[in-house]
Amino acid sequence: MSTFQEKLEKYAELALKKGVNIQKGQELVVTAKLSAAPFVRLVAKKAYQAGAKHVHIEWRDDDLTRTRFLYAPEESFEDYPEWKVHAFETLAEKNAAFLSIYSPNPELLKDIDPEKVAKDNKVEGEALKKFDEFIVKDKVSWSLISVPSEAWAAKVFPDLEKEEAIARLWEMIFKMTRVDQEDPVAAWDNHVKNLQNKAAVLNRKKFKKLHYKAPGTDLTIEFHEKHRWIDATSTNAKGTPFVANIPSEEVYTLPLKTGVNGKVRSTMPLVYNGNLIEGIELTFKEGRIVDYAAKSGFETLKHLIETDEGSHYLGEVALVPHDSPISQSGLLFYNTLYDENASCHLAIGEAYPTTLEGGADMTREELDAHGVNDSINHVDFMIGSAELDIDGELADGSRIPVMRGGRWAI
Repeated sequence: MSTFQEKLEKYAELALKKGVNIQKGQELVVTAKLSAAPFVRLVAKKAYQAGAKHVHIEWRDDDLTRTRFLYAPEESFEDYPEWKVHAFETLAEKNAAFLSIYSPNPELLKDIDPEKVAKDNKVEGEALKKFDEFIVKDKVSWSLISVPSEAWAAKVFPDLEKEEAIARLWEMIFKMTRVDQEDPVAAWDNHVKNLQNKAAVLNRKKFKKLHYKAPGTDLTIEFHEKHRWIDATSTNAKGTPFVANIPSEEVYTLPLKTGVNGKVRSTMPLVYNGNLIEGIELTFKEGRIVDYAAKSGFETLKHLIETDEGSHYLGEVALVPHDSPISQSGLLFYNTLYDENASCHLAIGEAYPTTLEGGADMTREELDAHGVNDSINHVDFMIGSAELDIDGELADGSRIPVMRGGRWAI
């Protein structure tokens, strides 16, 4: 049996080999919180050993983030540092790889004015719009993984002591990412093949629409005829494959911007900008969110939807079986990276152009003409359950089951 340190080493190697797939001579940008410093140091060591030219660290800290929202002047939230925009854009243009190591605090900003948080998010999103294009069009390799924080572990395991909760969360991370297996990279290769097979089936069917039915959900989503279902693996502009999310249990595509109609109800809480939103209910007409509600976190949801015009529309449709390993764990992770891989989900905001044939090479005007949504947001929320049924509608109007009881039927 592998020791904890051996699993950490495997996890770092997985992030570098399958996640960003670092290449010799390439630069690596790591975004992480100070609490993750020991793991970041391990990642940096292995990146250099793999041939990385430079490893740049963008440090973040929960206490400093909260301090800023509590005490910084209003003008602090009106602009974003130009030097940071320039740095990210320059590194992307040099084909750097970008690894985010996420350690959420699900309630970090729960008593902070949501309008201030939304404003800060919008300013940052608008400033980094050019850099974001490198990400959403897969021009560069990028990947997202998670490591425990005290706050996150306490939220997932509230009945355990601090050290035990952190150890338990590490154990679950290793299991959900297949790091507990003898050869995690080989295990991921096999897993990706299974996802690719499922995406291939959906692409052959070329569904015109999907129809969702569940308690509180009666939704129809239409697709452009050139939509593509994609699995966990992407390919950057240099032809290098990478895995954007570890873990990943989804196949996903984009909806036609104006082709969403009906109602949908979330089945899991959503952690957004350090706030918890529960019981989301959205009503769509011709793609646009025309009504919304939440059992808690309504103001945060409101500011999310009102961020810009594009955040009134959907940008992603993702299918995940209810019997995925993360769902089978029976845990609510309060971390979208994990919870979205336990459940079918949708995303408010920006669509990935790569999910449209030729989309990565289209201009913004061309993408608009193809019904590809644009926004500074891309926020997944979970709608899957054991009660979800999905039918696919073919071009001739006939329907076939895609999911029954939250599980694959296709």
